[in-house]
Amino acid sequence: MAEKEIGRITNYFSKIGVAVIELTAPVRLGDEIHIVGGERDFSQTVDSMQVEHQAIEEGQAGQEIAIKLDEKARPGDIVYKAKQDTLSTSTTASG
Repeated sequence: MAEKEIGRITNYFSKIGVAVIELTAPVRLGDEIHIVGGERDFSQTVDSMQVEHQAIEEGQAGQEIAIKLDEKARPGDIVYKAKQDTLSTSTTASG
């Protein structure tokens, strides 16, 4: 599984475990993200995200979004999105 950088953390609110991410590429609910910086290196699924306290399903490049994180992060940490290898998995019934 390859990864693509999708943004950087610009702020982290430790009391509520929320990071603000400045996006350079889109991210959607359900995407697997990977956060790397300093001694931090963890992955998680995007379960919810917000812009200006409003829930959204997809963030676009240029937006600043807030995501609840499973672990601590710091400003400057890089956020990657895991890319699924796209294989054709069509199922056709014969007969």
